[in-house]
Amino acid sequence: MNSNLVVSSGNTIDARMERLGKEMIRHCAGLPLAIIVLGGVLATKNTVYEWQMVLDNLKRGKRSSTHDVLALSYDDLPPYLRPCFLYLSVFPEDYEIEADRLVELWVAEGIVSSEGDGGEIMEDVAEHRLAELVERCMLQVGRRSPMLKIETCRMHDLMRELCLTIAKKEDFLCIIDDPSFPPPNNRAVRRIVSHQPILFGCIKSYPVRSMLFFHNSFQVEALAEAFLSPRMFKYREEHEDDVNAVCNSVLLNVFLLWKLQGCWRHLFNKFKLCRVLDFANSSDNEACKVPSSIGNLIHLRFLNLRTFKFIWPWIPTSLGNLRCLQTLDLRISNDGPFYGSVYIPNVIWRLEQLRHVYLPEEMDEKTKLKLHTLRNLQTLVNFNTKNCFATHLSKLTNLRKLKLFGPFNMEDFKEILDKNQPIITSQYLQSLSIWSRFEGMIDPELLGHLLSSCVNLCELTLEGEMKKLPESHHFPSSIAYIRFQYCKLEEDPMPTLEKLPSLRILELDDDAFMGKKMVTSAPCFPQLESLAFDRLWHLEEWKVEEGAMPALRHLKIGACGNLEMLPDGLRFITTLQDLKIERMPKQFKDKMVQGGGDFYKVQHVPSVIFSNIL
Repeated sequence: MNSNLVVSSGNTIDARMERLGKEMIRHCAGLPLAIIVLGGVLATKNTVYEWQMVLDNLKRGKRSSTHDVLALSYDDLPPYLRPCFLYLSVFPEDYEIEADRLVELWVAEGIVSSEGDGGEIMEDVAEHRLAELVERCMLQVGRRSPMLKIETCRMHDLMRELCLTIAKKEDFLCIIDDPSFPPPNNRAVRRIVSHQPILFGCIKSYPVRSMLFFHNSFQVEALAEAFLSPRMFKYREEHEDDVNAVCNSVLLNVFLLWKLQGCWRHLFNKFKLCRVLDFANSSDNEACKVPSSIGNLIHLRFLNLRTFKFIWPWIPTSLGNLRCLQTLDLRISNDGPFYGSVYIPNVIWRLEQLRHVYLPEEMDEKTKLKLHTLRNLQTLVNFNTKNCFATHLSKLTNLRKLKLFGPFNMEDFKEILDKNQPIITSQYLQSLSIWSRFEGMIDPELLGHLLSSCVNLCELTLEGEMKKLPESHHFPSSIAYIRFQYCKLEEDPMPTLEKLPSLRILELDDDAFMGKKMVTSAPCFPQLESLAFDRLWHLEEWKVEEGAMPALRHLKIGACGNLEMLPDGLRFITTLQDLKIERMPKQFKDKMVQGGGDFYKVQHVPSVIFSNIL
């Protein structure tokens, strides 16, 4: 009897929630975004009372039904998520937001400023908040990593409009080239954002804490239009390639570069309270050099110079004054006839609060950086043994992501190997990338020693020649993703890789393997879900034994022109959901279609896609 009452009560609750749900959907006016966002709100509610409250709030709306639903999603946010959402208003329309950069900005701005429960660091807390905004359908995922981590995200136009409206109302920021925002005159502006090229002289000395620029604000052409008379501008364009007028043209360009450098001086002298300085556009900015006045920004926590080309690519020693800096991005371009490798003075060791460091790919031979004091460092990109000390890697005990760029050989790590010490001591390293494509071979013995100390490594990327792999016992059992590119392995890598118990994703690209035959034996690759071969030009035969790769769901074969046929063992992999064949010969495809010799191997696969067949 009690059981019947419980069922009856449950049915009544379900019916009421269904009725409430249908009534709320009518407020969405048929707009898919509004329905999705409403679903994100209701997903956080577990009782009929809470659903009724949502409906009552919708009924109290005074604007269009669509706006009311979207506004409700903001009103329903817990206090800690509201500034995270409003911060998205700094990005231009249809902008693909890099998740790592967004997380670093949130931390630098103090929007995420406390550690989480269970010892989580601020970046972990920020990633959870990003995921929560996605779950509430207030953000859309653009791209995920192979490990399904959010890499990029973006906002729907209507959601961005709501975000801008609230940000404007709360004086959260000022977009100085957007006429809908009131000018910052006589107002305490915390954040200044520019979506179009501007002249920095027009930005007055307000107590600004953050400045983000999403366009070529430093550009000779923009200055030419601003500072040259129409006659001079026309002369410069008409005589740019005229040998007889080269002198005058050069003088005009020197004048413009002098003006350009003045923009830098204005920026670093007038905004000494700035915490975030982000030149976030994807194009190239231009400048003579970084002035020493950058050292005036002693409160700076986030500095991104990634998009710049400098005629004089020397970073001043005053960089060492920025003791509060948490993120430093110096991936400065060195393209062009007057650009060389970047010189960085040995001052980064002073910046002990650094959490994320991105070095240039090419550094001047005079650069020699000490990094041993950076105990808080989590991300280190483009570390090399020519310009840094190999022994200092063991001092970075909180490192999570490491990219080694350049030569990777025994001589550079001799001191460590002689003492039989670990290269990496961080127990938190999850992602390791070694790029040595044009810098000699990757030493397999050294790689084995390095991997042996990375006990919790999840992702491994190798780009560079190495002939053979270390033995399988050197690979951490935690590795879930591996990508090899340009490795030119002479021995079949499968006998080594198939022993890794947690490997889920394997990609072999661009002559990763130079042999003619590859064998996948059974019962191996127990967790492998995704496998990709691309541009393995020498591969002729691939054998898969029955019982191998029992969890495989996705398989891609591309540009392996000498591969004669699919392995017979594919017919035993019942978990396979999709097979992609790209840039393969027509005769290879013809064997796989119905009536072809290999059709029986793939007829159980729900999705077989051919593209760019040759």
